[in-house]
Amino acid sequence: MVDRLANSEANSKRIGVVEACFGTAGQPLVIPGRVLIGEGVLTKLCRKKPKARQFFLFNDILVYGNIVIQKKKYNKQHIIPLESVTIDTVEDEGDLRNGWLIKTPTKSFAVYAATATEKSEWMSHISKCVSDLLEKSGKSPTGEHAAVWVPDSEATVCMRCQKTKFTPVSRRHHCRKCGFVVCGPCSEKKFLLPSQSSKPVRVCEFCYKQLSSGATLPSHSDSYSRPEISSNNISDDDDDDDSSD
Repeated sequence: MVDRLANSEANSKRIGVVEACFGTAGQPLVIPGRVLIGEGVLTKLCRKKPKARQFFLFNDILVYGNIVIQKKKYNKQHIIPLESVTIDTVEDEGDLRNGWLIKTPTKSFAVYAATATEKSEWMSHISKCVSDLLEKSGKSPTGEHAAVWVPDSEATVCMRCQKTKFTPVSRRHHCRKCGFVVCGPCSEKKFLLPSQSSKPVRVCEFCYKQLSSGATLPSHSDSYSRPEISSNNISDDDDDDDSSD
């Protein structure tokens, strides 16, 4: 079916509409062989709180952005090559239900659908697209993934030293290796993680020692669960989709 739609006029028009919704700030999406598989609103677990994001699944990429006007205008376009994607289910917990992880070498995060059926359909379609791409290219699935960041609201104290309380002065930071919320003194070091950045990035003291010694670190994103820490919404970052601390 995908091959049949690849160069159809209807498919090109659908992709053109999506491209237009992102405006001139978005990257071109209409290319030969690309097919729009589906679209919908998912709740993305962002740094400060869960937020609705518009997602578009193509046969080769996953695109998402902020909703400005539903079905008319989106911004902050993100494009994820599906060849690098691995997905894992997330157990239901509280108000966060029907979720799964989208893991890539550069960025990993959790998303939640409105119903269990939607979750099943999204995961099935993504898995099929990834499988087809890898089969055609002859490549192997990506082995390394960026950590899923623990939301700011789930840490009132540093997750490493367990002592420093976060305040407007004592700000939250994120270790790029484990995804933990840590204080400044516990994350003074930087280390080069080529899959995430061409420059050294902030890591916590624990991960720095392990990385420097060449030890293999377990990925926090392999089994994401919300830590048992009470809520607080103080943060040093108002844009939870960028790469700041």
